[in-house]
Amino acid sequence: MGRLGRLFDTRDARVRMALLDLSGLCYLLVVPHPHLTPTVTQWILAVAAFAGALVTYRRPVVNLVLQTALLGVAICLIDDVTINQVGASWALLEVTMRAGRARTIWLAAGLLAAVDLTDSIGDPLRQVASGVVGLGLEVGVPVLLGLVIRANRELGRQTVERALAEQRRRESESRAARADERSAIARELHDVVAHHVASMVLRVGVARHVLTDLDPRVDEVFDDVHGTGTAALAELRRLVAVLRNPDGVRGDAALTAIEPSALPSALGASVDRARQAGITVEADIDTAIGSLDAVRGLAVLRLTQEALTNVARHAGQSARAHLTVAVRDEAVHWEVTDDGGGVDGDSAPTAVPAGGGHGITGMRERVEVLGGRLEAGPTGTGWRVRTVLPNTLPERDTDTATPVSVPRTREAPAGSPTPEPA
Repeated sequence: MGRLGRLFDTRDARVRMALLDLSGLCYLLVVPHPHLTPTVTQWILAVAAFAGALVTYRRPVVNLVLQTALLGVAICLIDDVTINQVGASWALLEVTMRAGRARTIWLAAGLLAAVDLTDSIGDPLRQVASGVVGLGLEVGVPVLLGLVIRANRELGRQTVERALAEQRRRESESRAARADERSAIARELHDVVAHHVASMVLRVGVARHVLTDLDPRVDEVFDDVHGTGTAALAELRRLVAVLRNPDGVRGDAALTAIEPSALPSALGASVDRARQAGITVEADIDTAIGSLDAVRGLAVLRLTQEALTNVARHAGQSARAHLTVAVRDEAVHWEVTDDGGGVDGDSAPTAVPAGGGHGITGMRERVEVLGGRLEAGPTGTGWRVRTVLPNTLPERDTDTATPVSVPRTREAPAGSPTPEPA
């Protein structure tokens, strides 16, 4: 039924009329007529019907009136009225398919039936009965077929509407679930995380004022810890605001994007913070990163922060790290290596709780979302983490995705801040 509906689509009315005219022309030229040869009058009425169908294909009611009138003339003037009968019947089919009101359909059917019955005036009763049967084919079949097509279209329209309504309902439920989840996360962040961070910042501030005559290096550490905690509180407040009212801050843009022009300075700040923690960091940062898209830019920043944090926690202050960020063929090549700082690579790092953290896992998940592959593992006495972020997102296939094996755990706990002084 779907194919039938496409065959009689309203947009293809001109094509249908052209095919109908071609069929009628073949009937006149090709089909043998042993006893009847097309006359000039028959040709004139046929050509008028052909032209009328093509000209009025946009107005089915006008076409029906024209074809019915030509049929009435043909009944009076010629013996073979097949061309005009077919034209009138097809016009009735078009009216039935496309009329806006049912009244138009029945009036059109009554008009064609009345004109067709004029051919039976004065005939014997037996011929009149035969004409009534033919009337059923000429009028009844087009009306029945047109009603079937209309019903099929209506069912298709209702199916589409139900599918759209179901999709809207699922989207509404999904939005409600996400809103509830956001609210729960916002409460946890506000009541637990922000409370403890604020307490630490307050205690560091008190210590700075209570402890006098401090070594300048200790005072610098206090300043850095206080500044880091204050910045963390500001970001937590921003995060809570986004979770509670995403539309107020352009959806998730505040959480998932960074201005491309700000990426070089943000990476520089992360490197400076790692150096303040005592790590020797060499950075080779391609100036082309300023033209990255916001999503990959944020990924590069977060990967750098996490990797340098891991170096500070596990390799120690005597470590030397090297950061490389380059853009080649529109792909981002990112790598952080360190020399281990003299830490025994085979021993478990004391800064990582039992079971290890989730830093590498989070890095890997972030990279795989963007179509990259994270490689992390030891290199001699040191450690290396690297990846390539392509310019296009992948087609995710959860069945075939395989994680990258990591020989040994060396990562910071989940949600690690940027490197802080020891």
